[in-house]
Amino acid sequence: MMEAVQAVYAFLKWCLSLAEKENVRAIASIGGSIVFGYSLLAAIVFAETGLLVGFFLPGDSLLFAAGALSGGHDPVFNIVALWIILSVAAIVGDGVNYLLGRRAGNYVYERGRLWLVKQEHLLQAKAFYEKHGPKAIVLCRFVPIIRTFVPFVAGVGRMSYPKFAIYNVAGGVGWIISMSTLGYWFGNIPIVERHFEKVVVLIIVVSVLPVFWELYKARRAAKPAAEAPIPAA
Repeated sequence: MMEAVQAVYAFLKWCLSLAEKENVRAIASIGGSIVFGYSLLAAIVFAETGLLVGFFLPGDSLLFAAGALSGGHDPVFNIVALWIILSVAAIVGDGVNYLLGRRAGNYVYERGRLWLVKQEHLLQAKAFYEKHGPKAIVLCRFVPIIRTFVPFVAGVGRMSYPKFAIYNVAGGVGWIISMSTLGYWFGNIPIVERHFEKVVVLIIVVSVLPVFWELYKARRAAKPAAEAPIPAA
């Protein structure tokens, strides 16, 4: 049991380390070409948004770190190139996720899970999608875990692809530009640089708060129903 807990802890620590400034700088230098660095960042963004098993990847904090490395005195990336390349990766990722949902249909809900994907995650995404409608495609970009599953749910629900594409582009571009620009503006401030790891953790915590808030509201709504007396026959 302890070995399993240690393995999970090590894995989560590794995921968080992907968004550390020096590790993103190291990613940029792999292969000796900045093009390879852009490609790796794009692959991570695509995996988080396009592959259902990529929900654990630190999208928001990674974008913040990449944006920080686009500014300052020794920039590694070009902020405009970052916007374009990663926006394309995010849009294509959600598009692939949507198509997976179209193909899967109701299979996941009937079987309870799809490979490593829990039905619980899909049901949370379904509730989020039903509450916010098509604009959930935009809003979910800013909510970790949920953003990985809402496009899939939209596909399962047979949302019109032209409508999905409009919200997909708006959400993808908005997410990439906003998070990387925050890093570009604030990531090189001395106090942020000194506590960059804590800032990364804070970004992740703030990002997942909406998920816990929705879960809390769902539990509160379900509790009265469970406690209601059964009417006499």
